[in-house]
This record gives sequence, C-alpha cells and structure tokens, in this order.
Amino acid sequence: MGFFDRLAGKPASPSPENGASANAGPLDVSVSGVAPRLIAAREKLEEKDLPGALAIYEEVLSTAGDRADVLVTISGDLGSTGNIPPIIELVAPRYDALRHGPATGINLLQAYLAVRDADAAQHVLDILFSLNRPELEERLHGFSNAVAELLAHGVVPGLPHFDSKPQENTVGVALVTISRPIWSYGLETVDGILPKKDAKPRRIAFTQLSLPEAYPDPDEATKLPEDELGRLSRAIPLWFAETFAFSPRYTSVAALGAVHEADGSRRPAIFATDWTVENLKKLVDTTPSGLDYIFTGSLKRNGPEFVLILRVWEVKKMRERKQMTVQWTAATADAELVKLHEYVRAFMEWTPAPEGDGIPYSAPSSPTVWLDALGAMLGLFLVEKNLLPKEQLPPLAPVFDAFAPHAFSPPAASLTWISLRLKASALGIAPNLSEVLLSRHATVVQARTLIVA
Repeated sequence: MGFFDRLAGKPASPSPENGASANAGPLDVSVSGVAPRLIAAREKLEEKDLPGALAIYEEVLSTAGDRADVLVTISGDLGSTGNIPPIIELVAPRYDALRHGPATGINLLQAYLAVRDADAAQHVLDILFSLNRPELEERLHGFSNAVAELLAHGVVPGLPHFDSKPQENTVGVALVTISRPIWSYGLETVDGILPKKDAKPRRIAFTQLSLPEAYPDPDEATKLPEDELGRLSRAIPLWFAETFAFSPRYTSVAALGAVHEADGSRRPAIFATDWTVENLKKLVDTTPSGLDYIFTGSLKRNGPEFVLILRVWEVKKMRERKQMTVQWTAATADAELVKLHEYVRAFMEWTPAPEGDGIPYSAPSSPTVWLDALGAMLGLFLVEKNLLPKEQLPPLAPVFDAFAPHAFSPPAASLTWISLRLKASALGIAPNLSEVLLSRHATVVQARTLIVA
C-alpha cells in the first residue's frame, strides 16, 4: 500500500479535536479511550497477533489519526516488535512534520531504510532537515550516511531487511496524470490547439474528487459501470484542468486514481476520503515540473441535491488558501456550475490567450452536457490505456445525442465531438450517428480529415 492507497476506501485522518495538541510528545493519556486501545494493540503485537493490532490501529486512527502522540506510539510499537512495513502503511499517509514533530518522522525514515526504499527515505530525511532542529543534526547526518550506503550497495550494514512487496491479494492505487485536454489525445497531428505559455507559468493541478459515504464498498463500486457521482468526480477536475490549459499564465494537470490489482488488471479508483497533506506532497514530488497550486475537493449527494466542496492549496507553504461550496439540483446544475467556473477563474486570475494564439476559448453554455462528454472521453481514453475494461463503459448513445446540439461552438466542442467519434470507432463501439454541424475553424477543418467514414 502506497501514499495514495488510503484515498481508496480507508478512513481519513481528522484534525485534532477537543484541544488535543498535534505536537504532543509521548502518548497523552488524558484523552479518554485512546490510550487503552493503544495498550491493547501493543499487547496484540507481543502476542504475535498483528491483524488484531492493525484492526485496533485502524479504529484509533479513524478518530485520532492526526495526533502526534498517537502516530509516534503506533510507529514506535510496530518498529520495536519488528513489524516494519505496517509503519509505512499506517503512518506515511498521515505524517506531517510541522504538525507531528520529528519523532514519528525518524520512525518512518527507519522503516523506509529497513524496506530498502532509498527514495522515500531521502524524502523523509529532507523533510526532517528542513525543520532546522540543531539537536537532531548529528543523528540526521547519520541517517544521511545510511541512505548513501543503501544507494551505493543496496543494503544498510547492521539493519535487518523487511520485504515490502505486496502480498498476493493486495492492491495498489497509482495516479494517472492528464497533462492536456482529455479530448486532445489522438489529435496530436492537429496544429494550433493550445496557446503558447508565458516564460514562467504557474503550475496547477486538479485532483479527483473524493466521494465520502457514497458507496458501502468503494472497491466493489469500481468494478461496476460508472454512475453519475463517479463520472463527476473525474470530469470536474478534467474540466478545470482543461480551462487552465487555455491560459498562457498556467500549465495544468488533472490527477486521477487507478487501482492496480495483483493479477495485473487495472481500473479507475474511487476515493472515499479527502486528500491528505502527505498525498499532496507525493503528487508534487511525482510531477516533473513541480506544482504551485492544487485543487482538491469532495462531492456528496443528498437526495436530489449535490454538494461540492473545493479547496485550493498553496504548495509553497502547503496550506489551504480557500474553500468553496456549491450546491445544485438537476434544475439548477448548469447555472450553479457556471457561477463556480467563473469564480475559480477570477480567484486564480485566469486570463485567456491573445486572439490567434491557439483556438479561442469560451466556457460551455451547459456544463452538465460538457461534463458528460468529458466523462465519456475519459472512459474511452482509459479503455485505450488498458485501465478500464470496455464492458464497464456506460452507453455512449445518450452522450452523443445530448452533445450533438452543442458540437458547433466553440471549436473545442467540435474537436471533442471528432475525438469521441474517433476513439469510439476505433474500439468498435460507436453508435450510429447522423452528421452534425461543426465549427469552421481551421483546426476543426484539419481534425475532421481524421474521421474515417
């Protein structure tokens, strides 16, 4: 299990409550219920009952997972009893050095050294050095030598090795990064779609929305055809990433999850919990050019009403800058989503490209139709990349029927129609389609020649 796995079906770590300090030292026994449960888990470890201990830890972390004393106790007890890989599974997704202090970080660093993950060990070591704690400097330099030994020889002398490879029935969650409009994949030979970028554009990412409490079993839900919530959780970040791709001031990506099964099969993930700070740091580390801002969010449905919460994170300080909430029903969806789109562009100081630099951009008049088209486009893309079984695609005919009246304008809509047809035809699942009126823009005329009748 990696940094992102806890987004898929695992409880999130709430903020400290009732005045509990996030920088506590040894276990704070004053908080009722936590200390006895951790003592019970320690007894399970001493009895060699690791599954029993882990069950208790999951329970405790679901309510007190952001407390420094809890994290240091769990990591210390697991380490002292020789259960190294679970430290990485349980603690790494939750650890924040500024909130939780260095003790847990040192336990986590030693765990990474034990499983011979030099890159992760170096990452934690860099974080600990950044705390600028003089009393730790000598010890951290010792760890730096250990990382160097691991890189040079593949082993740290005197440190036992623990196998970190997943067991036969485990799954992992990786990220699929979409670095340009999803409909532009397959149109690489078409010139002049996107504008030129400024010399130093801002770098922004939009992550897959979490769907808390949407499914009794999120993992089982990923094996079914995509429903409306699942589609929106991916299409909304795709829409915003596409929007910012059309501004010379920004480079943008959409970050979506994919489940990797032990048998080699893959499928889109459902994130049942919000992104943690550690998840965001890992996203930054795995984005080649780095990031300046990240949008995360959650989506819930209460009867006929949808509630979307978006959060904007400033990466430099890794702090939340803004939170936005929007609610809609089927009758108000287009109007409310248009308002949200306008607000996000204004808040992030989005500016369009000069005329003639890329195709002209304008927001869709019907965001719901556009989001359905983007969701269908993503599904076809994932099938092409062997990330989704073709059998799990929802019917395409309703998407084409709803999208057809919107395909003429703007040019991006015409290009999306062409791309949808191309991919569906290549997979042998294109519905019978009548000709639709498309934009006369030069890029659309060029792209239209790619359609095979």
